[in-house]
Amino acid sequence: MREGDRFHDECGVFGVFRNSGASALTALGLHALQHRGQEAAGIATCARGAFRVERHMGLVGDNFTSQGVIDRLKGDSAIGHTRYSTTGEPALHNVQPLFAETAMGGFAVAHNGNITNAGMLRGTLRERGSIFQSTSDTEVIIHLTATSTKNSFIERFIDAIRQLEGAFALVALTPSMMIGCRDALGIRPLIIGDFEGAYVLASETCALDIIGARYVRDVEPGEMVVITEQGLESMRPFPESHDRFCVFEYVYFARPDSSVGGRNVYGVRKRIGAELARESPAPADVVVPVPDSGTPAAIGYAEASALPFDLGIIRNHYVGRTFIEPSDQIRHMGVKLKHNANREVLAGKRVVLVDDSIVRGTTSLKIVEMVRDAGATEVHMRIASPPTTDSCFYGVDTPEKSKLIASRMSVAELARYIKVDSLAFLSIDGLYRAAGEMRRDPAVPQYCDACFTGEYPTPLTDRAARTPHPQLSFLENAE
Repeated sequence: MREGDRFHDECGVFGVFRNSGASALTALGLHALQHRGQEAAGIATCARGAFRVERHMGLVGDNFTSQGVIDRLKGDSAIGHTRYSTTGEPALHNVQPLFAETAMGGFAVAHNGNITNAGMLRGTLRERGSIFQSTSDTEVIIHLTATSTKNSFIERFIDAIRQLEGAFALVALTPSMMIGCRDALGIRPLIIGDFEGAYVLASETCALDIIGARYVRDVEPGEMVVITEQGLESMRPFPESHDRFCVFEYVYFARPDSSVGGRNVYGVRKRIGAELARESPAPADVVVPVPDSGTPAAIGYAEASALPFDLGIIRNHYVGRTFIEPSDQIRHMGVKLKHNANREVLAGKRVVLVDDSIVRGTTSLKIVEMVRDAGATEVHMRIASPPTTDSCFYGVDTPEKSKLIASRMSVAELARYIKVDSLAFLSIDGLYRAAGEMRRDPAVPQYCDACFTGEYPTPLTDRAARTPHPQLSFLENAE
C-alpha cells in the first residue's frame, strides 16, 4: 500500500568489479539500500563476456537471498538496482538494471535520478528506428549509446550522457569495465569504495558498511569513473558547473548512518533539530518524534531546548507498502496501521511533535488527532525542513504542486487545518546552516532546494517543442 502523504525516493544503485563474490556482495549492498526503493530489484553480472540478469518485483530479501539465485548470477563483476517508481507502473519491464547487446558487446546500466528530456530523446530515437522495451527514462541511455557513431565504447557512452538533462547517478557494466557517473550538478549521490582490492560503487556509504568495504571518496559532480583491470580512471565529460546536491537527502532520503556529500546524515539531522529549536521554541514538557524519519531531528531539538525526549508514538515496522489489498475498513484506519500513541508518555503533557516534512497534510492531521486522543494537553508541531511548495522533477516521487498543502496554505492556515496549537517549519537558512553552510546564497545556491524554493537548477523544457513538459512526462517511470 503506497503512502500518499510521504515523499518516496528515487532508487539505489550498487556495483562491484572483479570479485568472485560479486553477486552476493551486490545483493547485500542492495539490501542496505532498500530504503531507497521497495518495489523491485535487479542484479546483472558478467563472466568472461557473458551476462546474466535477474530482475524481480518486490524486496531484495524476498528475491536475492537464496543460494540458487546467487549461483545463477555467475560472474566476478555485477551491478544492481533497487527501485521505487513514480507515476509509471511498477512492472517487470521497468525493473533495472537494463541490459542490451550492442555492436560493441553486452551493456547493462542502472540509474538513480530522472532524465527530464527523456521524452524528446525517446521521440528522436524512435525516428531513427530504435525500438523500446520499457517505458523507463533510463532506456534512452542504452539506445543513445548503441546508436552513437563514435569509435570506442567510452566515446559512445560519453556521447550518450552528454545529451541527457536532469539528474542521474548511474552505474554501468560491460565485459571489460564498470562505469560510475554523476550529472554535472551532482544532484544524486554516488560513492566509491574498496573491498579487498575490488572497486565498489554505491549510492550511500551504508552499502559499503554492510559488506565491510572501505570508503574511498565520492564520485564528484560531473565526474565519470571508468574501472578496469588496470585501475580507476577519472574523466570529466561535462562542462564545469556549480554543485547542486539534493538537500533533501539530508532531511529524509538517505539512511541516517550514511555519509553523503561528505557529511554524516545523522549529524546533519540532529543539527537540523537544534536549529529548529533555536528558531521556533515551544512551551512544552516533552519532545516526541514522528518515527522514524523525525527521530534524529527530535533528539537535536530536545537537546537544544533542554526538554526531555521520549517515544510518544510507536511505529509498527511490519505494515507498509507490502500490505496487500487491504479492505476498506482497514484502509480507513489509515495512519494507525503504522503508528500508535504511547499514552504513558503523552497523557497530561504539552508535546512538541517533530516530523521531517508535511506533504499533503493528511497524515499530520491524523497523527495530531492520535496524540490528542492519548491525552496530550497541547500539541506544537515542528517540521525539520522548510515548507514543501514545489514538485521534484529529479527522480523523487512528489505530488503535483496543487496537492502540496504548503503551496496553497499559509503556516497559520495549515496549523488550523492539522489542529495544532502552534506550527513552525525550519527556515531555508537554518537548513543550510545544519548542512554546513553559513546561509543560502540566492545568487549561488549550494544545493538543489527546488522543492522548497521553486528554483530548478536545470531546464525543464523539451528542446524540440520549446514548451514545458507536462508533469507526467517528467516523472513517467523515472528511476
